[in-house]
Parts: sequence; structure tokens; C-alpha cells
Amino acid sequence: MNLEKPLNSFCGQTRRDFLHTAAGGFASLALTGLLDLDGFFARPVLGATSGKQLINPLAPKNPHFSPKAKRVIFLFMYGGPSHVDTFDYKPNLYPLDEKTIQIKTFGRGGHKKEGRVVGPKWPFQPYGQCGKQVSDLFPHLSKRVDDIAFIHSMTADSPIHGSAMLMMNSGHILSGRPSLGSWINYGLGSENQNLPGYVVMLDRTGGPISGAKNWTSGYMPASYQGTVFRPKGEPILDLKHVDGMSRLEQRTLLDFMQEFNAGHLASRADNSNLAARIASYELAYKMQVSAPEAVDFANESEKTKDLYGINQSRTEEFGRKCLLARRLVERGVRFIQVYSGGNHNDANWDAHSDIVKNHTFHAGNTDKPIAGLLTDLKQRGLLDETLVIWGGEFGRQPTAEYAKGTGRDHNAYGFTMWMAGGGIKGGVSFGETDELGSAAVTDRLHVRNLHATVLSLMGLDPNNLSYFYGGLDQKLVGVEGAEPIREIMA
Repeated sequence: MNLEKPLNSFCGQTRRDFLHTAAGGFASLALTGLLDLDGFFARPVLGATSGKQLINPLAPKNPHFSPKAKRVIFLFMYGGPSHVDTFDYKPNLYPLDEKTIQIKTFGRGGHKKEGRVVGPKWPFQPYGQCGKQVSDLFPHLSKRVDDIAFIHSMTADSPIHGSAMLMMNSGHILSGRPSLGSWINYGLGSENQNLPGYVVMLDRTGGPISGAKNWTSGYMPASYQGTVFRPKGEPILDLKHVDGMSRLEQRTLLDFMQEFNAGHLASRADNSNLAARIASYELAYKMQVSAPEAVDFANESEKTKDLYGINQSRTEEFGRKCLLARRLVERGVRFIQVYSGGNHNDANWDAHSDIVKNHTFHAGNTDKPIAGLLTDLKQRGLLDETLVIWGGEFGRQPTAEYAKGTGRDHNAYGFTMWMAGGGIKGGVSFGETDELGSAAVTDRLHVRNLHATVLSLMGLDPNNLSYFYGGLDQKLVGVEGAEPIREIMA
């Protein structure tokens, strides 16, 4: 024991100093989520070399190669939409409705060797020049199939919501890893110094299971985590300046405070978390003007609002989120994730008992807004540089979970996602599930392949983008790496 230190010391600090420091950290934690800055000291982005180097936290970073997309909008259908009722046409399922067959499945109900078939509850029709078969659930989106690449052979490691959500968002079934949006902002930096580089919009019924773990920055600095935006009213809670204080007074106070903060940081220049907290005040100040402007639809035409379904009660909520996503894209936000479905009763796509009621509700809420988003991006010349992704954490089985009802259990063995826009071939389908839609059989893909595709389209080498942590060069696609889905890339 070092008798020269007081007995109430901890890591070289007195108990009073430690409590003071810890309290300051907790108080500023909320603001760090608003920050789109790198740590002042960080590992180089391109490749994995040793040592640390000083970088400009605000400057955009050079990609590995010329990108085909500049920004991403991820439309997350939380709960697991049924691929065989939406975009994966399985005519052999219809005559098997209510029949018990031999089939291996693995979902919430565990491993099974047989099950009662639930035939598709909607007819499919061919659309577009490509003749893609789409369910009648999507009368608006079906008209955009020539802009979309459908991926029918996606697989994941877990059929359980919590771990499957983490995998789709971070590439791993365990928490604590940076999410996809964090990796993109880490690799490319920010284009806009007045808004976050990573925005998340939740369902009005609440966030998904595991909450903020789905948009965390994990072991990266807090500057890369997602910031939750509300599409109506005050966009970010607790951002509004204090009543009675003018903008000039606030600026003067902030400048005075930053002088002291800079002096405090000078002797701790390798503390990226401290640097992030200090810089977050400046970004929050800028966002008091830029964030409300972004969610202000006053200058949007009635035609545009109608395109997104904002003038209809059924589609208003999701339509506002899709329109805000387009406005954020225009303002240089790198990654935007929009959730359909919250973690509350039957408020998401998790159709265990009545798929007709469930999918009719959620598809009806999202079909027109999503079609409007694709249409609007294209007519504004933004679709070519904006990658749009649609899908959930997994799909659903062709068989029922319960003895009665039309619900389906979870299915991570094979499901559908789609992409459109920046660098994607339109009007194509890739991969197949078996004739009943129970498992991917042709050109099987993993979530890592999806992530590798996104990074590649953004100009980042998925097998070279790394962050040193825990003695390893960590990657979104794992140490084993993954190849992008080149067959759908233009």
C-alpha cells in the first residue's frame, strides 16, 4: 500500500474528486449522443496500423475507393415480416393450407420436425418491366419494383428478437458492438457540422427490444452513436435553449465555458471521451437552429405531403418519418434508420397468432410512405446517391406456431430483404428459398454479406475497415470477413 496517498483515494484521485468527475460524466452523457465527432486521438480508419494519430474530428474522411452511394436510409420492419406473404412468391404453399407436413423449423417454439402449414393470405401479381411478383399487401410499393433489388436468401444466426436485432444492426448477437451507422460515420466522417451523422426515428409505440443497444457506438467513442429524432414537434428532447436567454447570451456563455474546457483538456489530450463531451456542447448549440429547421415541413408542397401519405391518418406517422429522412439526406446526414413497429404488444410485425390482422395493419401504415420516398428521391435526383434498405431482423416460417390461428413463428433460416438506389441494380431478384420458403437454398447469404454490401457501396472495404479494441482489429463483418453481394450491385 502506498502510505503517501490518502486512504480515501481511488486511482490517484481523492474520493471528492472522483465523485465530482463521475457526476460530470453522467450529466453530459445525453449530450454525447448528439455529437458527430471522432475522438481527438483514434486509430487510423483505413487499414489496421499501430499507434495513434491526431485527426481532424469534423473533416470528412477519404473512402477506400469511389463510392456509389453517399447516404443510407434503413427502413427497419421490426418484428420480422413474413417473406412468403410479401415478396417471396410460393405458389406451392396455397394448396397446403392447414395441412400438417414434415418440415424442419427453428423459431421461438424451438426445433420442430413437422408443422401445420399456413398458406399465403394474399394473392401475388407481377409488376414492372421485370415482372416481379408482389403481394397485394403493397399496392403502392409494387409500382417501384424496377428500382429494387430483392434478396431472397438472407440468413441470420438467431430466431430470437433481441439477439437477431443486434445482429442485423451490429453484425453480432451479443451487445456492446458498434452499429452499422456508427461504422459508416467512423469510416467516412460527417458531411454536416450542424446535425448528427447518424439519426434514428422510432415508432410512436416505442423503441425495439434492447433499445439503444441497436444504435450504440459500442467500444467506439460516443460521438458515433445514433441520435433519436422525433418527426413532429421538438425533434430532440432537452435541446431547446433556456427561456429568457438570448442566442447571443448563450453564445457568450458557451465561449466562456469552452475556454475553461480547453485548458482542462490540454493536459488530457489523449482522452477522446472528454474531448467528445466538450465538443458536444458546440454541436448542441448549432443543432438548436438546424434540427428544428430540418423537421419543419412548412415549405413542402401539398403534393409532396400527399405523396408520403402525411395527409391521411393511417399513413401520417410513418410518412412524416420518411419525408424527414429525405430532408436529412439533403442536409448531408450519413445514416438514417426508420423503425416501423415498437416493443409493445402487437405493435410490430411479430405475427404469431393472426398474420392477416397484423400485416394488413403494418403494411397499410408503411406502403404508401415508402413508395413515396423512393419516388421523391428519384424525381429529385437523390436516389442514385442514396441507398435505401428494407427488412426486419428475420422472416417467418411457412408453418404455424400454435395449434390454431394464422400466425407464423420466427424464421432465421431464410428471409427477404431489399435494396434500392445508390449503386443497386433495379428490377432484379437474387437467391432463393425452398419451394415452401422455410430455408435459403440457392446463393445463401448472411447478414454479414448485407453489411459488406452497404459498406462497399459507401466506398469502404468491409474487410479492411477496422477499429482496434480488446487487442484485436475489430470489424463489422467479423474477423472471418464477408464479401458484398456483387450480383445486385450496378
